[in-house]
Amino acid sequence: MIVIRSVAFNIAFYLVLFVYLIAAMPTLLMPRGALLAMVKNWSRVNLGLLKIICNIDCEFRGLENIPSGAALIASKHQSMWETFALITVLKDPAYILKRELLWIPFFGWCAAKARMIPVDRGKRSQALAAMTERARAETAKGREIIIFPEGTRRAPGAEPKYKFGVAFLYSELGIPCVPVALNSGLFWPRRSFRRYPGVVRVEFLRPIEPGLDRQLFYDRLQDAIESRTAELVAMASR
Repeated sequence: MIVIRSVAFNIAFYLVLFVYLIAAMPTLLMPRGALLAMVKNWSRVNLGLLKIICNIDCEFRGLENIPSGAALIASKHQSMWETFALITVLKDPAYILKRELLWIPFFGWCAAKARMIPVDRGKRSQALAAMTERARAETAKGREIIIFPEGTRRAPGAEPKYKFGVAFLYSELGIPCVPVALNSGLFWPRRSFRRYPGVVRVEFLRPIEPGLDRQLFYDRLQDAIESRTAELVAMASR
């Protein structure tokens, strides 16, 4: 049944994505809020499909820890799930993503219109400076900046590989950083088409206030995310 449900969900997921990308084309000529509303709706539809087809529910905790204004949201990255699900509980998020994603027809056009923040990983220091400049412009508008500090998906229990770019961004922006722990990889594993039933739990932890030394912030962020993620994974396993 897991295989059948997984195949059914994947077909539905990509069909819905295609329909929404086509439907979003007129919003490219409208104010950005129209596209944001459609993206939020698409994300909720995905969560609904997961619940109906795969019996995968979700639970968001610690929403009271999200500042009302600009913030850096530093999330654990285990699955494709959080790339859309976090949008449903944030006001006006801007993802930091690979520059190559903007080259994808339709998707890239929408990402550019939504003012997502591309990063050219090949340029390193120049990429950090450009990323920070764009992020500063978006936080000036009160937006949340979503960053996956490890840069790529990591399986539950895998050794963490945080990159120092998140500490650089934190020190330059001067805004609170909210660590996010989750266990999505248990139910939507990376590099697998299978979707396993259960409850994805996401927890927004207490914000780290601006002004810390970069290394101290880096250590505190990793410790907060990894320790709580381990607890969420263990809780689901039990």
